[in-house]
Amino acid sequence: MEEVLGVLDESSHGPVFRRVCTERGFDFRAAGIPVAKEGDESPDGRILDRIAKLLALAESQNEHEAQAAMNAAQRLMLRYNIEELSSGRAHTYTFRHIGEPTGRVSEAERLLAAILHEYFFVDVIRVHVWRPLEGKRGTVLEVCGTPANVELAAYVHSFLTHTAERLFREHKRKNGIRSNATRRSFVAGVMGGFREKLAEERKKSQSEGLVWVGDPGLDRYFRARHPRIRWNRYRSQQGTQAYQEGKRAGRTIVLHRGVGQGPGTSVRLLGAASSRAGA
Repeated sequence: MEEVLGVLDESSHGPVFRRVCTERGFDFRAAGIPVAKEGDESPDGRILDRIAKLLALAESQNEHEAQAAMNAAQRLMLRYNIEELSSGRAHTYTFRHIGEPTGRVSEAERLLAAILHEYFFVDVIRVHVWRPLEGKRGTVLEVCGTPANVELAAYVHSFLTHTAERLFREHKRKNGIRSNATRRSFVAGVMGGFREKLAEERKKSQSEGLVWVGDPGLDRYFRARHPRIRWNRYRSQQGTQAYQEGKRAGRTIVLHRGVGQGPGTSVRLLGAASSRAGA
């Protein structure tokens, strides 16, 4: 700060430091990104705890009960975000890099990023990173939003990534397939099918007056972090048979809590120029 800003009489994390971080979209708090913990009574902590309990109900062996629990979790998050936005309260935003850095972005990864943006109240973008183990450049998905929404988005990303791979393995066993040649198309189809399923549920919520119009505060935060955004177009694999088979499998997915989680645990359940991510 001394050389660039000419500030000599402030601590390293003083007002000027915080102002610059705010302008650039950085989290200036030394404590880092907050996560929901057991016993957390903050609004974010309470909503994550309620979501976790609904996702636990979604593990039901009864298909209709499981689907109803997932729908209830999605609707609860929608209602919570609408109420928070209309409250006029100041909100805290943060970011997180999720998933593995990669050199080539698959269609499945682009569709998954679109799902997070469209249905889980975060902004998404792929940012350039260095992959030290490979000694190559690559990109990783960055999500921006309130701490609760970022936490949930990270969970959904992990859940869908693992589930899509499991569904492909089951597809191979069922059909006696030995090759992985159709894997990319099938997994992309899984994401496409689940995206359609979420869209249908969102329409039901809209008919009940639950309409999400976006968060202007998040838009400002995102633009401060990424003032220069480049959009890319990609060719879809929707016409392939593997994609359509994956799509049918994706429509059966019920978002639920991960294995090995006890009651009261947080929603962080599974592991955990730039181009804008999307479909």
